[in-house]
Amino acid sequence: MLHTCKKAYITTPIYYVNDIAHIGHAYTTIIADTLARYSRLSGLDTFFLTGTDEHGQKIEEAAKQRGESTQAYADKISATFKNLWDDFDISYDKFIRTTDAAHMQGVQKAFLKMYENGDIYKDTYKGHYCISCETFFPTIQLVDDEFCPECGKSTTIVEEESYFFKLSAYEDKLLAWYNDNPDCILPRSKRNEVIRFVEGGLQDLSITRTSFDWGVKLPSQIDDPKHVMYVWLDALMNYVTALGYGTDDANMDYWPARVQLIGKDILRFHAIYWPAFLMSLGLPLPKHIAAHGWWTRDGEKMSKSKGNVVNPKEVADAYGLDNFRYFMLREVPFGGDGDFSQKALIDRINSDLGNDLGNLLNRLIGMSGKYFEGKVDTSDVATYYQSELDEVHASLAKLEPLLFEMQIHRYLEELWRPLTVANKAIDMYQPWTLMKEGKEKEAMALNGLIATILAKVSIMLYPVMPEVCTKIASSLHFVIDHHNWTRLAKGTTLLDTFTLEKIDPLFPRIEEPLLTQIEPQDSAKPDKKQKKTEEKTEGIALIGIDQFFQTSLKVGTVIEANEVPKSKKLLLLQVDVGEATPRQIVAGIKEWYSAEEMLDTQVCVVANLKPAKLMGLLSQGMLLAAKDENGLCMIRPEKPKTAGTPIG
Repeated sequence: MLHTCKKAYITTPIYYVNDIAHIGHAYTTIIADTLARYSRLSGLDTFFLTGTDEHGQKIEEAAKQRGESTQAYADKISATFKNLWDDFDISYDKFIRTTDAAHMQGVQKAFLKMYENGDIYKDTYKGHYCISCETFFPTIQLVDDEFCPECGKSTTIVEEESYFFKLSAYEDKLLAWYNDNPDCILPRSKRNEVIRFVEGGLQDLSITRTSFDWGVKLPSQIDDPKHVMYVWLDALMNYVTALGYGTDDANMDYWPARVQLIGKDILRFHAIYWPAFLMSLGLPLPKHIAAHGWWTRDGEKMSKSKGNVVNPKEVADAYGLDNFRYFMLREVPFGGDGDFSQKALIDRINSDLGNDLGNLLNRLIGMSGKYFEGKVDTSDVATYYQSELDEVHASLAKLEPLLFEMQIHRYLEELWRPLTVANKAIDMYQPWTLMKEGKEKEAMALNGLIATILAKVSIMLYPVMPEVCTKIASSLHFVIDHHNWTRLAKGTTLLDTFTLEKIDPLFPRIEEPLLTQIEPQDSAKPDKKQKKTEEKTEGIALIGIDQFFQTSLKVGTVIEANEVPKSKKLLLLQVDVGEATPRQIVAGIKEWYSAEEMLDTQVCVVANLKPAKLMGLLSQGMLLAAKDENGLCMIRPEKPKTAGTPIG
């Protein structure tokens, strides 16, 4: 569904300053930048926000460990994010920091308004608190009654006086919003996940702390100086304080946001807490909250200990920023988890960009230079190649809805169809043959067709690859702006007659990886010492109890099940194992179980296997089953258990 207002507000989450930016941060920001650039190109008055989240106990402790003041530490890490986005030419309109005075003033105004509305009250809270996630968890969600279900770190029991937000009062209003706005959360599968959570019942939310000082104080009218605001209330309000909420309201006419981009790990905060806060404040709700997946490296979760964390600047410097942007947006469907490998990146550059796009421009420059001294005339294109033009315009007409439905990989797939039309036309009509046969008009018209297709594609590709597309436009003697977006990309106008400007090849072929390959540590491989001490009984290697407990087995509930196209054996399952988001598991059980039979059943999951790809789909675990000559059956709990219950 297209958003029809003349303003567009695009946001990223504000990034937590406990560490430097990684590839996941870059992915979110590049998507937001693409949407913002397209919005401006299409003529919308656009405001693009990003920034850093700098309050909370985790930041306070990180600063102490480094012997720095909390503000100095926050300043330093925030600067690394801003510098990276500047290096990446991210077109943000404002970089907000939660330590900005105007932001803190706006948060205090919001707190006071919710308090005066009767949505905030004071009480005492006791529960298991994860410092890393800045979140309380009920005992039923903990792993082994102690560990955080989201990050795995140990929780601590905290009992303290707190102010609470009446989240429970907004259950029905939230469910009505989800029901009335099918695209309010994208992809839609994430919306269904949120609905199930809310239908399970909401508890009131603790929104202040007294155990640390690094945060926004309560408004002076409440006069309770020992409290600081809960980091999520503070952080979420940035989306409106950046527009002047609580100070001058200067840019509040940009609200509500057209798209708010987040990672799937913070979906609950943005899809439940945030709209409830907005309802309490009487503010409109965002049009779309879009949650993307995570990135792995060569099939494994990234971590510092494994040494396989991808530094986005290193990749962009080595392979080219625009190439990196294209790969990130083309490689994985939005909402799914993606896997980064240099091989996959090189394949995209050499194939999609080099063979399909770059080589087409090279062929045009070569043909025009050889036969027409670089001149390109489009006046007879429709006479000879109308069917090709019709096919190109049909593809271009499909693009904009795909972009704002967050089907960005499909946007790029569809955008590549005109390039296929152009390359096929050269091979089919053979300009060298036309020239030999004296059909100069047809040959010139073919050049005009190719040039026009390149121009139209480069306009629509510009939001993804701004630098490359600006070079293409320069070679074709036009500028990428709203005027040409209207007449060339959205309309059927052709390029005016011009003389091509030669440029160097845009995508030189890459034969070998340009960065040193990192071999991730494989904890599953026994070391030499372990091999020597292995014992066997009846041909089975014996293991110690410590080795057994290295395997994490959990009860899971299958909440979504689909067949994998073109596979006789595989089902694609979304399994709730008690974590913030479901696990995607590809299981070879289709011969014995249908997708319908698996839905809403419980299974036993090996939860700490390194991710693997099957038929291009990321699988984040394995199901336990038994198989003999009579077939296969799933290993299941005897009685229903809470998703995430440990086995062992």
